[in-house]
Amino acid sequence: MGNVENPILTTVYDNYMHEPGLRTGLGFSCWIELGEETILFDTGGDFGILLGNMEKLGKNPEKINKIVLSHIHGDHTGGLEGILRINPKVTVYFPSSFPDEFNENLKSYGAGIREISQETKIEKGVWTTGELGTWIKEQSLIINSPKGSVVITGCAHPGIVNILREVKRLTGREIYLVLGGFHLEGAGDSDLREIINSFREIGVKKVAPCHCSGERARELFREEYGNDFIDNGVGNVTGT
Repeated sequence: MGNVENPILTTVYDNYMHEPGLRTGLGFSCWIELGEETILFDTGGDFGILLGNMEKLGKNPEKINKIVLSHIHGDHTGGLEGILRINPKVTVYFPSSFPDEFNENLKSYGAGIREISQETKIEKGVWTTGELGTWIKEQSLIINSPKGSVVITGCAHPGIVNILREVKRLTGREIYLVLGGFHLEGAGDSDLREIINSFREIGVKKVAPCHCSGERARELFREEYGNDFIDNGVGNVTGT
């Protein structure tokens, strides 16, 4: 797959606050710096919040080369049109299960279009899992860092453990970091502990749950992972 040296991940939209002075909102967006390339994974739910946070964090939307959308829900796609009004030259990678009108809307902005169904190389060392799940189909992003696979999830509707097992199958590599929404809000302690045990069995080194992961899940992951738990939220910067 090839390695990406020193990818830098900045959470620019999330339910949780990490750096004071930024705004939270229901949704998720991660700014990914890969040398000369910049990928935006998901676009949060509100462009005003997204753009305001980007400005305060010194992130210029005109530098985005590619946008990867995890799934169709508005808290992950809501900021897209605002980005396209500023930077219509991006290429948008989205699940092929998205409705036809979504595709047509992208064409009206002149953006590049890549409909994704199976695992797909986005650039050297960066892959999408392809659509996973049945009811709500979703893709996650894989960055091949020298320390192992970095996995970025939107909401993990197909099941966070299922996603990680698929990543291991696709890459054959250890998973260094999992960052994003784990979709565990409201899950009971016994289920959460079983999921955390699965993370350990899979060999996940570091975790950075946010968005839809849930407070209790974050507490238990922090308890288990200690210094390898990353308190993710708006403004958090994670180097790998």
